[in-house]
Amino acid sequence: MNNFSNSTLYNYLLGLADDALILGQRTSEWCSRGPFLEEDIALSNVALDYIGRARMFYQYAAEVEGKGRSEDDLAYFRDEREFSNLLINELPNYDFAFSMVRQYFLDVHACLYLQGLTASTDQHLAAIASKAIKESRYHLKRSQTWLLQLGLGTEESNKRMQTAIDELWGYTPEMFMMTETETQLSTAGIAVNRDNLLQQWTATVTADIRSADLQIPDQQWQVVGGREGKHSEHLGHLLAQMQILQRSYPGLEW
Repeated sequence: MNNFSNSTLYNYLLGLADDALILGQRTSEWCSRGPFLEEDIALSNVALDYIGRARMFYQYAAEVEGKGRSEDDLAYFRDEREFSNLLINELPNYDFAFSMVRQYFLDVHACLYLQGLTASTDQHLAAIASKAIKESRYHLKRSQTWLLQLGLGTEESNKRMQTAIDELWGYTPEMFMMTETETQLSTAGIAVNRDNLLQQWTATVTADIRSADLQIPDQQWQVVGGREGKHSEHLGHLLAQMQILQRSYPGLEW
């Protein structure tokens, strides 16, 4: 017998959906700004993968909530404090090195997380994970390649990659923190226990960073709070741009 309410599953699904939507929106900002045409197209496709993933989680969340809301309602008509995405997802792109390091960190995590989610006792979640993990494996091949190419490239590219690693490292612990909601659902076999992913993630990332002639930072700082709706100033600006059309013309359809 399950010892959790529909609201528990709903909140969990929102977190997964928000992660995908915000990273997809942020990645979409590279459209027409990629370093060359092929990469411009590739980044646009990665963004679309995340938007598609967000749609699946939002659709399921709306179904679980049972209040007649749609995926669009959940994406476009919630305010900043109602979003529960990881903070690393909402940070601006800054430069190509920053985006690739962030993508690499998240891709390694996604491949581990989604593999675990394919074994969820919730068949709907398992099906979403089975589709999404194929995309994430492709994403990881791309970001891992860029990590090596830029790390082993010029003095400038190596410097930019190291700067990105140093700036992003303190945001990675949040990827492995379990909320009360996730703990309940993990016990029921629905959610993935993030604690169990840390060792393998660290081993993979450490090996790849060293192969790219880069270094793991020494600093122990960390920034958390995204799951509780405590965000950086950057999320508000992102949502303002993303939501303005639907909020200006509610119910608008293409």
